[in-house]
Amino acid sequence: MSSDNKDLQKDSGKKIKNSRYEAELARLQVELVKMQEWIKHEGLKVVVIFEGRDAAGKGGTIKRITEPLNPRICKVVALPAPTEREQGQWYFQRYAAHLPTNGEMVILDRSWYNRAGVERVMGFCSNDEHEEFLRSCPEFERMLVRSGIKLIKYWFSVSDEEQERRFQKRLQTPTKRWKLSPMDLESRKKWAAYSRAKDQMFAHTDIKQAPWYVVRSDVKKHARINCITHLLKQIPYEDLTPKPIVLDERPAQQGYVRPPMEDQTFVDEVHDKV
Repeated sequence: MSSDNKDLQKDSGKKIKNSRYEAELARLQVELVKMQEWIKHEGLKVVVIFEGRDAAGKGGTIKRITEPLNPRICKVVALPAPTEREQGQWYFQRYAAHLPTNGEMVILDRSWYNRAGVERVMGFCSNDEHEEFLRSCPEFERMLVRSGIKLIKYWFSVSDEEQERRFQKRLQTPTKRWKLSPMDLESRKKWAAYSRAKDQMFAHTDIKQAPWYVVRSDVKKHARINCITHLLKQIPYEDLTPKPIVLDERPAQQGYVRPPMEDQTFVDEVHDKV
C-alpha cells in the first residue's frame, strides 16, 4: 500500500486531492493487471459481488476496476429482469450460468441478492420465496466456495443525504438521466424498508466462508481507492510481468502496390471546427 493510501485511511474525513487520487488509482490499476495475470496463470475462479443502494457508486468502482483489464478474463455481469421462463427456474439457476471457469474473474453488478433487496421491498417475490432465499443463499455460497470459487461480497453504503444529492444531480445532467429508472424513483420513497431488508439479509448471509465487506461510499473517490485496495488483498498474487520486449526492425515490404487512398470513404474531419 502506498503512503498516500495510508494517509487517506487515517484521515477519512478529509477528501483526497484529485492529483493523489489519480496517481493512486493509476498505481492500483497496474496491480489489478498483475492480479489478472495471476488469476489466469493459476486457473483461479473469482466472483466479486457488488451490492448497495441506488446511486451508491457501485458502477463507478466497477468501471475503474475493469478499465485496464482483459474483458476475456474479467467479465461484468449485470442481468436484466428475469424472463417468464427464468421466473419458473430454480432461483439461482440463471446466475449459476455466469459463474467463472478456470482463469476467470466475474463481477456481478447486482446479483442473486436482488431477492433480498428490491424484490423483497417492492413486492416482486412472496414471503415464502424470500424466506427460502435466506435459508438457501448461505448454503449456495458455501457450495461455491467448496467448489474452489473465491467469493468476495461488497456492500456500498451511502447516506440518505448523499443519495438524494446524487439523484438530483442525475436529473440535472443529460448524460446521467438514464440512470434514474422508474424503479429508482420508487425505491427513493422506501429508504427505511430497504434498511430493514439489508439488515435482515446481513443477519442471514454474512457468513464466515463469504463475509460481507462494507464500503463507505459517501465520497466516491475514497470508495474506489478503498475497495480496489481491499480487493487486491483478497487474492494473493505474484508479479508475472514479462521482461521488456525488443521489437525487431520491420522488414521492407516489396512487390505490392496498394490501391489509391481516394478510392476509400473517410470520416469527415470535424475536430478543427469544434
